[in-house]
Amino acid sequence: MNGLVGDLGCPDRRVAAAEAIVRELADELSPVQWLDAVPVLQRIGDTAFDCLVQGLLDASTTEAKDRVGLAFTRLGAGFLEQYVAAMFHTSAFVRCQAVVGIRLCDGVGLSTVTALLPLLGDPDPEVAQQAQDTLVIRGKEIEDNLGPLLQQIRRAGPGRQRARALTVLAALGGETVLPAQDVEAIERLIRVKLPDDRPTALWACWNHWIAVPSGDQAGIISILGLTDPRPVTFALGNDIVDSDGHDAEPGSHGRFTRVFVTPELDGWTFVLGAWCDPCDAERSEDILRLCTRLSSRYGRAEAYYYGAQGDGSAWLVTEHGKVLRRYSETGEGEDHLLTLGDPLPFEQTRREELGLQPVWDAALESEDDAGAWQWAAFELAPQIAEHLGTSPLRINSETTSHGVGVIALTPYGVAHGVPTGSYRV
Repeated sequence: MNGLVGDLGCPDRRVAAAEAIVRELADELSPVQWLDAVPVLQRIGDTAFDCLVQGLLDASTTEAKDRVGLAFTRLGAGFLEQYVAAMFHTSAFVRCQAVVGIRLCDGVGLSTVTALLPLLGDPDPEVAQQAQDTLVIRGKEIEDNLGPLLQQIRRAGPGRQRARALTVLAALGGETVLPAQDVEAIERLIRVKLPDDRPTALWACWNHWIAVPSGDQAGIISILGLTDPRPVTFALGNDIVDSDGHDAEPGSHGRFTRVFVTPELDGWTFVLGAWCDPCDAERSEDILRLCTRLSSRYGRAEAYYYGAQGDGSAWLVTEHGKVLRRYSETGEGEDHLLTLGDPLPFEQTRREELGLQPVWDAALESEDDAGAWQWAAFELAPQIAEHLGTSPLRINSETTSHGVGVIALTPYGVAHGVPTGSYRV
């Protein structure tokens, strides 16, 4: 590599240097990595870009394509014009990589972003998807200017761009920026799907839910102070709360703004969304209060958190207006401050299976015993939920269902608005 850097001082040797670097990148056995190659290729300039395009075309294996592609897509904002030109290459693979390169650049302006719009209708689905994703990410910086262009596509076409233009519009500005006819069409689609909609397991990376042994959806909504319930399919309801949990800005209230309230499922109603978290520092006491109120009316109410990626569990069980148990095991230093009530029979049985005392004092427990219990408790929330009734993580098309699920606004949603996004119906 050092010898190649020396060649950069000789214009006639830059082409040879660029070709040599690209050959090394395309060689799966070469020690040359894209991180080392990119600064040199940037110095070479247009010649290097052209050599990388040829390298993408010539790469004969997946690994070779990946190695060359990593360098090609990370040349930076100094190559935006070249990326825009490459978006219209005859090779779909080159077009796709050029779009990724734009997505990874800082300072992308309106002219570059609008150049992506034709690719929403690209005949290659991967190119079209990359264009859509890039418009969502980079379009946020120029939403006010991009929105009208997308709305124009929705009104007048071209037809191949219209579907993805709707997705980008929804992701950037939400329902408020969608043309009225599009909102009406989406609502019609939901109405058409609802009669045949069947329960599906409601999974997310971070699962939060309240469970009430009643089918009184309207009464539960009223006690929780939820508003503006709108009918949704199971897929749409789950996708909205999952997206809110993933996409809300750190430290914002975005993840607390909406919940999915299911229809009656085997005699239970579930309320899903991060707002229901029984162990969140901001939400825990309100959820305790609300579940106590729900249990006064319906006999029992429970709230759970389960991190499906090994992020822990928490459970809250209330009965006839009183708290039976609240416990959290998420690896956070303040978990112990949430503990209320005696261990549930299920907890005691699980501890006995681990060879531990069924009722324990955390302050007196050995480090080994505490560690064994923590690892077991991390996975316990779904098991406790099923033991006490049922879990939204386990419902399926055979689950008895009465009514229609709704997305409703929480008080946070009323006060702060809801996150934007595009979702599966």
